[in-house]
Amino acid sequence: MKIANLAGRAVLVTEAGALDVAEASGGRFGFDPQALFEDWAAFAQWASSEGADAAAEASVGFEASALRAPVPRPRQVFAIGLNYAEHAAEAGYPPDSMPVTFTKFPSSIVGPDVVVKLPEGNVDWEVELVVVIGREAFQVDRGDAWDYVAGLTIGQDLSERITQMQGSAPQFSLGKSFPGFGPTGPWLVTPDEFGDKDDLAIACSLSDESMQSSRTSMMLYDVPELLMRLSAVCPLLPGDIVFSGTPSGIGNRRTPQRFIGPDDVLVSEIEGIGVLTTRFR
Repeated sequence: MKIANLAGRAVLVTEAGALDVAEASGGRFGFDPQALFEDWAAFAQWASSEGADAAAEASVGFEASALRAPVPRPRQVFAIGLNYAEHAAEAGYPPDSMPVTFTKFPSSIVGPDVVVKLPEGNVDWEVELVVVIGREAFQVDRGDAWDYVAGLTIGQDLSERITQMQGSAPQFSLGKSFPGFGPTGPWLVTPDEFGDKDDLAIACSLSDESMQSSRTSMMLYDVPELLMRLSAVCPLLPGDIVFSGTPSGIGNRRTPQRFIGPDDVLVSEIEGIGVLTTRFR
C-alpha cells in the first residue's frame, strides 16, 4: 500500500485517488501522518483490510501539488555516506568496515514538488532510497531487520559543499541541513509492494540530463545490514528515517564540476515508488 501526506492529512493512495485515514477509520487513527508510526502495526493491519476495502470504494482524486513529506517530523534522521562502491571510488575513499553515518537535521525535511532557495556556495545532489522505521529497533538481527520497516520512499540528499568541507574536519551534517535540503516523497510504499525490495532501479536527472543510474543491490551495506549496524548503537524509533546512500554521478566529482543553479529541476526516480521532483531558485 501507499501512504501519503496530503495537505497535512494522512491518506491511503490508490489508482483512483486518496482515502482520508481519519475519516475512513472513524477517528481510530488521526489525521497526522507522523502519528501513524506510533501504532504502525495496528494501522497497517487496518489499512490492509478495512482501509483497503474503503479505499476501493471511496477514493477521490487529488492534486499532486498538495503532497507533503510522508514523514514530516522524524525524531532521528540517519544518513549514510559512501554506500555504493562506484561512489566511494569517485569520492576517493576505499570501502569502509563501518557505514559512514551522519545526520540531516529534521528541519531540512520537506516533501515533493518544493522550490528550494539556494544558499551561497555549491549545491550538489544525491538520490537515495529512504527507509522509514515502523517500530522501535534496538540491537536487531539482520534476518529480522525488514520486520522493523514501515516502508520506503525517495530522498534527495542535497549538500552545500563549501560549508560541508569548511574547517579541518568535514561538517557533513551542517552542509546537508539548509532549509529544504531533505526532499522526500512522493509517498511511503510498504515493503510487501516490491517484488525484490533489495534490488530497485535508482536514478536522477538534472534539467533533463541524466546524472545517476544504478540499483540498490549495489549498496555495500544493504537495508538489513544498515539497520543491524545502526541499531547496535542506538534505538531506531518509530517514524525515524534513514537516507541509505547515493550512487556515483554527483556534481562535485564531475569534470568539470556541476552544481545546481536557479531554475534547475532535479528529478529522482526509484523503481516501485515513483518520481520525486524538486525545483530551485
